[in-house]
Amino acid sequence: MARRNRAEKRVIAPDPVHKHVVLAKFINCAMYGGKKAVAEAIVYSALEQFSSKAGVNPVDGFEKVISSVRPMIEVRSKRVGGATYQVPMEVSAERGVAMSIRWIIKSARARSGKSMSDKLIGEFFDAYNGKGASVKRRDDMHKMAEANRAFVHYRW
Repeated sequence: MARRNRAEKRVIAPDPVHKHVVLAKFINCAMYGGKKAVAEAIVYSALEQFSSKAGVNPVDGFEKVISSVRPMIEVRSKRVGGATYQVPMEVSAERGVAMSIRWIIKSARARSGKSMSDKLIGEFFDAYNGKGASVKRRDDMHKMAEANRAFVHYRW
């Protein structure tokens, strides 16, 4: 981590089909070994099938999936006088979106299924309906923050 300056935020170009920046970030995170065309094909096919089955606009459905997984509060370790406390802190909008993208992709990869596209469709449906591994992870994080609410005065 840099001690002098904060790293500049890179500007990510919107995805070519839906002109959506968060979807472009999702495609970049789903990419393996620099194969962006493969990642785009997987994500776009999963998004189209999800939107046709759910009966929603692809971008609106994707935004609802991201917002249902996005955490509002997290715990961070803070060392005070030899003891380490789990201090609940609010999550910024950018970090929350990044965490939700990571969680959705990780839980989709862990699912059993034939192709990554099928796994993503299943995870999109679960997150859209408020269940699934990625939503459970968000709920677990909120429960941990609630349990450690006594240490909120250690926030920095």
